[in-house]
Amino acid sequence: MSLRVYNTLQGKKVEFQPLHPGKVGMYVCGVTVYDYCHIGHARANIVFDIIFRYLKYSGYDVTYVRNYTDVDDKIIQRANEREITCKQLSEEFIQAFDEDMARLGLQLPTVQPKATEHIDHIIALVERLIANGKAYASDGDVYFAVDSFDDYLKLSKRNLDEMQAGARIAPGEKKRNPMDFALWKMAKPGEPSWKSPWGEGRPGWHIECSAMGMEYLGESFDIHGGGKDLIFPHHENEIAQSEAATDKPFVKYWLHNGFVNVNKEKMSKSLGNFFTIRDILKSYDAEIIRFFILSAHYRSPIDFSDQNLKEARLGLTRFYEGLHAAAEMLAQCPDSDIQADDGDELEAKFREAMDDDFNTALAIGHLFEGVRTMNRLMATKKIRKKPEVIASLRALYTTFLKLGAVLGLFVSDPQQWLKQQNLAGLAELNISVEQVEGWIEERLQARKDKDFARSDEIRDELAAKGILLLDCAAGTTWKIK
Repeated sequence: MSLRVYNTLQGKKVEFQPLHPGKVGMYVCGVTVYDYCHIGHARANIVFDIIFRYLKYSGYDVTYVRNYTDVDDKIIQRANEREITCKQLSEEFIQAFDEDMARLGLQLPTVQPKATEHIDHIIALVERLIANGKAYASDGDVYFAVDSFDDYLKLSKRNLDEMQAGARIAPGEKKRNPMDFALWKMAKPGEPSWKSPWGEGRPGWHIECSAMGMEYLGESFDIHGGGKDLIFPHHENEIAQSEAATDKPFVKYWLHNGFVNVNKEKMSKSLGNFFTIRDILKSYDAEIIRFFILSAHYRSPIDFSDQNLKEARLGLTRFYEGLHAAAEMLAQCPDSDIQADDGDELEAKFREAMDDDFNTALAIGHLFEGVRTMNRLMATKKIRKKPEVIASLRALYTTFLKLGAVLGLFVSDPQQWLKQQNLAGLAELNISVEQVEGWIEERLQARKDKDFARSDEIRDELAAKGILLLDCAAGTTWKIK
């Protein structure tokens, strides 16, 4: 099956055929850099990181552009509150964003442009729209004339007449139609500004993405992505101004990820359920966050909660336990010339899931099946004397790591990751390693004394706390449930 994607513009899944065979141009709206990123930003960026990875895995030469909005009303307000320049504020939060994304395991985009470094491109695009009769200057501002573009609202499928009926021109705005939107804003005292044919000013929000997208990907390109909240007005306005300027289709495929709710409510600071990535990483490993996000289809809403993150940690732990056991088993077995196709079957199922609009949830389900198969193979009696079983295990293990890399998962050393999670679990229980080791010693002494009742009692007491004891030939170990 070839790759199919859900195109918001068409409202359905369609076959993916890039404009230029073998090459993909992808633009994703980045952050406005005035504050730390939250879990919603984490989802959007992880989603498009996966799409970037999968397209490359599928053999495409991908140019991935993700911008920084570094001039904006919120940036100006926050900089004024802190009595620093907008540049100082934006650079601080660009660095913070980069650090957060690196911790979440994201690959760097091909290009990461800043709006303020593309003022000339923005001005040129605005001039082009004015020359085409699609925009007009008004006392230092420049507005896009919505009624000049017949296909306005084709992305969001809204009704223009109904929207115009309820729209008003705010005091101080100098536009002809309440639906018209700003391409260039006249500078106010104390704001950052640049020279333009219309006087000192700065770009509007929407025009910057059109200008940067065209600069790096051309006047028409393959994929434009972002959260569903950007469909209107941002992406709708990008289409209008871009296609009005060039008279060409701007983007072929529009991809949008779903919302993040917190404990089944919309995330907002007013509700007190607003979590930054940095807050979350204090309690959960970054790979757990990634696994949690990828366990749902990217277009579906997801519910962020402690319970769901704990379930994600449990699921990821099962993977790492299987990988750790397989790595140890394979290290003890000799290499074999036998070729097994077990990995090919797993990869085919993975590709089928991902080719269905990047269905990571289904792909992870297939990987769970792969772990169960590895566990069954490792349970084979006298496995070391059965080269065909070892060959199957090795093929699955190798393929598993390859596919995990496409998702940005299973990148840690399994033994170290499991140890880290056990220690994190103990910390949540407010129990030290020394205490656990003390209970294990006490249980060992009880067994030596043939006090099996006390031995069982210690085991059950620890199990009730969430600590499982594992008896093996080498001794007793423990893990968090």
